[in-house]
Amino acid sequence: MGCCGEPLDDSNSGNQKNVVHNGFPMNQQPGGMAQMQYQEKQFQQPDIATPPPAHASQMGYNSNGMQMQQQQQQGWGTPVPPHSPPPTSSSPFNPYGMNQVPTPVPVSPQFTGTTAVNGSGIMNSMNGMQMNQMNRPTPLYPGASANMTATQVSGGVTNQTTTAVDEGRMSVSIDFGTTFSGVAYGSSRISQGKVQQILQWPGSFETFRKIPTCLLYDDSGRVLAWGLEAKNANLMPGASRCEWFKLFLEPRALRDGAVDPRLPSLPPGKKPIDLIIDFLSCMWEYAKEQITREIGAVADLDSADVWLTVPAAWDAKGCEIMREAAISAGLVAQFTAADKNWTDRLHIITEPEAAAVHCAHLTNLHKLRPSQNFMICDAGGGTVDLAVYKIIGELHNLEIAELCARSGANCGSLFLDLRFRELVRTLLTDHPAHLDPASLAYFMHAFSETDKLAYMGESDDNNMFHFTCFNVDDPDDPTVGLINGELSIPGNLLRREVFDPVVDQVLELLEEQLHRVDQRIDALLLVGGFSGSEYLFKRVDDQFSNRIKVIARPSDADTATCRGAAQYGLARRPLVSSVIAPRSYLMKVKLPAEQEDWQKRPAYIKQNNAGVHICENRLQYLVTKGAILRKGQRVQTKFCKFSQNPQDRLFVAILYTSDSDRIMRYTDEGETNELCKWTVDLGNLPSFQHAANSQPNGFYTEFELGLELDSCEVRGILVYEGQEWGRVVFEFLS
Repeated sequence: MGCCGEPLDDSNSGNQKNVVHNGFPMNQQPGGMAQMQYQEKQFQQPDIATPPPAHASQMGYNSNGMQMQQQQQQGWGTPVPPHSPPPTSSSPFNPYGMNQVPTPVPVSPQFTGTTAVNGSGIMNSMNGMQMNQMNRPTPLYPGASANMTATQVSGGVTNQTTTAVDEGRMSVSIDFGTTFSGVAYGSSRISQGKVQQILQWPGSFETFRKIPTCLLYDDSGRVLAWGLEAKNANLMPGASRCEWFKLFLEPRALRDGAVDPRLPSLPPGKKPIDLIIDFLSCMWEYAKEQITREIGAVADLDSADVWLTVPAAWDAKGCEIMREAAISAGLVAQFTAADKNWTDRLHIITEPEAAAVHCAHLTNLHKLRPSQNFMICDAGGGTVDLAVYKIIGELHNLEIAELCARSGANCGSLFLDLRFRELVRTLLTDHPAHLDPASLAYFMHAFSETDKLAYMGESDDNNMFHFTCFNVDDPDDPTVGLINGELSIPGNLLRREVFDPVVDQVLELLEEQLHRVDQRIDALLLVGGFSGSEYLFKRVDDQFSNRIKVIARPSDADTATCRGAAQYGLARRPLVSSVIAPRSYLMKVKLPAEQEDWQKRPAYIKQNNAGVHICENRLQYLVTKGAILRKGQRVQTKFCKFSQNPQDRLFVAILYTSDSDRIMRYTDEGETNELCKWTVDLGNLPSFQHAANSQPNGFYTEFELGLELDSCEVRGILVYEGQEWGRVVFEFLS
């Protein structure tokens, strides 16, 4: 039965069902809980080529209580409405030119009833029944229900076979770190497809797997040196050395301007993105020259795929700034007039995701098998990122799924340096001769180079650590540890003031992540430069060895992120192919009243203009917690809005999330958090413009809203007749 009380005609089961509209206008959605904040998000018209369509296969109701049109499906495969064109062979959503949309394996929901909404708004395509009893389905890999279609987003990877054009294409990864950065590359035509790293860098005849993320500017803002040369240069008058500027893009700094006061100030007239552009430009220009020298041939790097890693804890805004900086730095460029989708050769990948790819290739070493779970702890210079993955499929055709929401914090090895600097300042308060910038830099260099990673913790409590003073004046004061021009610090003081506060924060992150996972973790793999800390590894092993069988540092742990990103590109297929929704995403809707509503919430039932009893304050699940989705997969729901006049062009909804495993029916059941206000501008849709000109007394506009979950972000998509008309990236607010 339709929402107006008219029975739906099933005589033409092979055609789309007619939509019966009522005249019930849409009401403003309720505000969120008092302690929550939200931002209003406006859709922006895309300036990229039209992507292949993602087809809806759901029936539901919008917030007016109007029935949403159902698309027919073909068995349990990808639904293809009659009016939709086939997917195009090349678009910015399809960087490798795949020829068809992959068909997801359906979840098998167990629903009964006659209303068209279940936990994810799914229709049972086997029998066409509408379902409303919202029992949580058991996700099956690859975890797409019959209403889900896989549509690729810019910057990601799709399933496809390698074409002749892709064969041999260079894949270059840049691990842009807070303290150190590196470059890896590979091609199926170089070294049997094995990943190579740049080891020779300007400023040294030695080999280095990574170089300092450091810039040296003159007083007019010109780059004098970068990397090793900038780090080791003596400062000239007016010059400024810039480090750690990646931390200006972490979420709190971008959202609240809460930049750690211990970070160096930026040069006059420079913004964080300017420094990132300058550093990436220098590194990329050198990398192109060095790769050409190393392979002994002119490398076609203008058409290479470039993979840029970002911390797991970054939100969409930080990722977008990095993308903008990378494009401005020339990491990708249009190399022919026909190269229309050149920006799609730039891929953003999270650091633990890249590290997971590297570690998963070493599964034999760590005795991991398909169906087992492993946690990545990417402990770098600035951030420590955590993520949990499941190995799926066979090892010879490796594929892993992200099992739990990623987490991270600013508790990398850099913060050992900062705490050590504060300890030195405290000890030498009465000896200012040793506290000038050059002296402090000398102390910190000695700490970083000799003691930070080798420190063992309690076993070093009774040892003294000696740091030679840069300034030869004022050499003695045994009361503070100044003896014969050296600063001597007891090991137990270093542990209490420098190491334990940072290591404790890492352990707390690990505990929180384990608590969020309701499955056994078979291995904990530590990667990143900070993972080389003997004390950190010992503390992790002591605390978790009774719960996790394997705790290990894989080979090349310090460059696992850089190498993993390049391996991802060489695979030419999605290795981290799926994401398991860490929470439910839902909206408030209005649906035809059912017997359960009359019994449980009679106060919510109103009669609309068409004489149909509508239950307000119902919840519609767009994505259910635990659902396994293909990366970038779009879940779509059809909506219809009644507009009183041409100015009534905005569709406003509130998107909620829920961490509860319980499926809720009404908005007053609690356990939901407001994510953001979602404002959709329908004014540019052809149907809206046509109706606005021809029906001055009110008209309906049909459209679809899609939700895409990726490793980095959640996106809302406006879809009309199978084509994208706008998108928004949701900011996660806490």
